[in-house]
Amino acid sequence: MSYQCELREQPAQPTLAIRTRTSVQNLPQVIGKAFGDIAQYLAQLGQYPAGAPFAAYHNMDMQDLDVELGFPVPKDLPGKGEIKAGHIPGGKFGVVIHTGPYDKIGPAYEALTKWIADKGYEVTGVAYEYYLNDPDETKPEDLKTQVVFPLK
Repeated sequence: MSYQCELREQPAQPTLAIRTRTSVQNLPQVIGKAFGDIAQYLAQLGQYPAGAPFAAYHNMDMQDLDVELGFPVPKDLPGKGEIKAGHIPGGKFGVVIHTGPYDKIGPAYEALTKWIADKGYEVTGVAYEYYLNDPDETKPEDLKTQVVFPLK
């Protein structure tokens, strides 16, 4: 599969998210619970997400992932319990879209990493994945995931 990588610049984005640690094996259940809890809280607030749900990976240790799971929101909103208010920082980002099963996303990361290095940029160390369609309603081969690396 060939990947179209690009550079984007965007402002800071308010979020509501849950940061946790998990193994990659438990990730689907952890993501489902976190997104459900945050969606329920947004409904209580009478608010809607301002975009696709995301996962921010603060490390790549597959047995002990440090991951932040959440939604962009239209404005700063209060957190509640383990749901924390935060921001995706603004700035420059390397971006690529992967189409296919989540467990086959590795080549998209490789393509974006190479593209960023070829362009002379440096990553911050956090990787974001935005889930652009619903795995409950979409065949695995049609899933779209936007991979985003903030740049220094």
